[in-house]
Amino acid sequence: MEHPAPAPAPAPGVVPPADQPPATPGGDTPVGLPPAPAPLPAPAPAPAPPAPAGPTADYALCVTAGLGAGFAPAAPPGSLVVADAIVAADLGAETPDGFLDVTELGFGHSVHLPPAELAARAAEATGALLAPVLTVSTVTGTAERAAELAARHPMAGAEAMEGFGVAEAAAAHGLPVLEVRAVSNAVGPRDRAAWRIGDALGALTDGFRVLGPVLANWGERHEHDHR
Repeated sequence: MEHPAPAPAPAPGVVPPADQPPATPGGDTPVGLPPAPAPLPAPAPAPAPPAPAGPTADYALCVTAGLGAGFAPAAPPGSLVVADAIVAADLGAETPDGFLDVTELGFGHSVHLPPAELAARAAEATGALLAPVLTVSTVTGTAERAAELAARHPMAGAEAMEGFGVAEAAAAHGLPVLEVRAVSNAVGPRDRAAWRIGDALGALTDGFRVLGPVLANWGERHEHDHR
């Protein structure tokens, strides 16, 4: 007597549907379907960024200082420039009518103003030029670009790359900012042979020797005014 072959077992992980009977010897084997996967848990929300800390009694001022390029002839290599305005000079948009900064575009502001009295005293104490310092995202390397910046900012004394970013961070913490630049080269065509980095660093070092009392006096007055 022939015996019917047993029906093949379902593949591992395959479960027959609830309304379908299991396979019987000698009968057709129902096609099993895998169970529906369990829904994935919803992703946890990203943590909120920490709120900027407010000013504390330990800090009265933020100072950004370093090398920069000077606009000739007002700021020759080896001289100092103290900013009376910190300007985001190339943050904006080019249009058929010329460059528009972010203020003109309605997207924010493009200038931070250091405390006027402090900037003036710092410039006087160090013998520096008191003038706007431009923050650029690309260092000027041509005469055409230098002329364009000078036309848009005729009173500018120097260009650098960090000032506006530092001023934004200081403002977020409720702190005033001062920017000091030592001129290592002229704004314009790149001429490494004409760079005077050593002279600029020396001028910056000498400047901070005499700037120390000015900053200390500012800090003492700030502390007194906030008692």
